[in-house]
Amino acid sequence: MSAPRPIYGLMAEFHHPEHVVGAAHIVHEAGYRKVEGYSPYPIEELAEALGVHHSPLPKMILGGGILGALAGFGLQYWASVVAYPMNIGGRPLASWVAFIPPAFETTILFAAFAGVFGMLAVNGLPQPYHPVFNVPAFALASRDKFFVCIESSDKHFDRESTRRFLEGLPHVSGVHEVDH
Repeated sequence: MSAPRPIYGLMAEFHHPEHVVGAAHIVHEAGYRKVEGYSPYPIEELAEALGVHHSPLPKMILGGGILGALAGFGLQYWASVVAYPMNIGGRPLASWVAFIPPAFETTILFAAFAGVFGMLAVNGLPQPYHPVFNVPAFALASRDKFFVCIESSDKHFDRESTRRFLEGLPHVSGVHEVDH
């Protein structure tokens, strides 16, 4: 007898948002950690139920802003004091007050770039393919269905016992195997 083919995971389908949030709480309490929730619109309670930690994105944006302020100020200092010093009207070469508006603009620029590229990195984008797209019912995830997917790489995952666990969840309308 041949071994069963490897799968990406098992996905449970729900009709209402409160059902998927309740199921996510149960899945998390059962010890599963490699779990994703899918819905047609953001559900904050779903992320909390799955134990999703806060994003590193705010720290990345802060770092980009600080780097931008230092880069803007440093560039102006280098140009005014080191590379091309000109004493016009007796003002000091390092007139930091005059450096504030351009340094502010580079702060905003670097923070915006850090936000965009950080968001792409944190979300793992671009990702034109994901195994959940192999499930025909998943096409409704962008309209009116809600899903919880337990990945096969989870340490508690066992194909049959996890299937029975998902089928035993309240209000589940179907359990689907997700092929690679």
